[in-house]
Amino acid sequence: MAIQANEKPLPCFFFSHGSTAMLVRRTGPAAYWEQVGRQALEQGVERIVIMGAHWETLNDTIRISGNPKPEKQPVAWAHPREYLDFDLNPDVEFAPVVEGLLQKAGFDATIDPKFEQIHDTFIILKWMFPGGKSLPHVVVSHNARCDPHFHLRMGAALRPLRYQKCLILGSGGAVHNLYRNAWPQAVLYRDSMALTRPPEQWAIDFGEAFSDVVTKNSGPSLRKGMSRLMSHPQYRDAQGTDDHFMSALFIAGAAGALEDRGTKNYAGSECWELINMRNSQFQFGDWPHEPRVTPVLKSMKDVETTR
Repeated sequence: MAIQANEKPLPCFFFSHGSTAMLVRRTGPAAYWEQVGRQALEQGVERIVIMGAHWETLNDTIRISGNPKPEKQPVAWAHPREYLDFDLNPDVEFAPVVEGLLQKAGFDATIDPKFEQIHDTFIILKWMFPGGKSLPHVVVSHNARCDPHFHLRMGAALRPLRYQKCLILGSGGAVHNLYRNAWPQAVLYRDSMALTRPPEQWAIDFGEAFSDVVTKNSGPSLRKGMSRLMSHPQYRDAQGTDDHFMSALFIAGAAGALEDRGTKNYAGSECWELINMRNSQFQFGDWPHEPRVTPVLKSMKDVETTR
């Protein structure tokens, strides 16, 4: 298929998708995802490649979504009307391009024609595109071995897509340990946002360490820093299982080449759920063109002068 090119690489994003309640709650991260979607449309982005946290494959395999009409798996704490009518718009024509890049890099990657969409990816897409239809997108699995270098190489293999009007996203969790969350408010009152006490120190500390790695590194040092986080003394406190961290490594691979040295990475919006779940958002690199913003007018006099 013919693919248009952009001169400068598009930024990459890592999103902490949080609990399934994030599908229906208008939070700071939800507003941030919507903003990224608007910027993507403004910048001429044509498609998305996204890795989530809940689709993992065994042995050394990787799977790529290739179902033209994927079912949406049920979402807890959200009525089906909140998501069933959203048009996922899967990009089955682009899936072979993703497959080819991964295979060229030595991965056992194949297209899965029976793929079903999971909430970790369509929560993000639904907020990004509130008009009811996603940009064409491809989902890639992570690997169940949870090898950090494997997922860094995956991101590196797909880095050329950043020059092909393709936005690369990761959906996981900066601090995501279901075993150490506080559940009573969510179970009894369906309120995952209730903070009846402050977050525990390990959640604060690892979240700050995660943010420091992203915002204070670029190029290969970003990849090294992200992989070293798995040896952080509070990593297992912050990540009860490794699955929600793999997409962060994937994004570091896509945003941490030699050519990326000196680029800026940014911490975006965040919120806390279930006391200890820290839903932080990050941007890696800049948009090729300065995003348009609505000017803030200081007085009615400014209104008169702008007419």
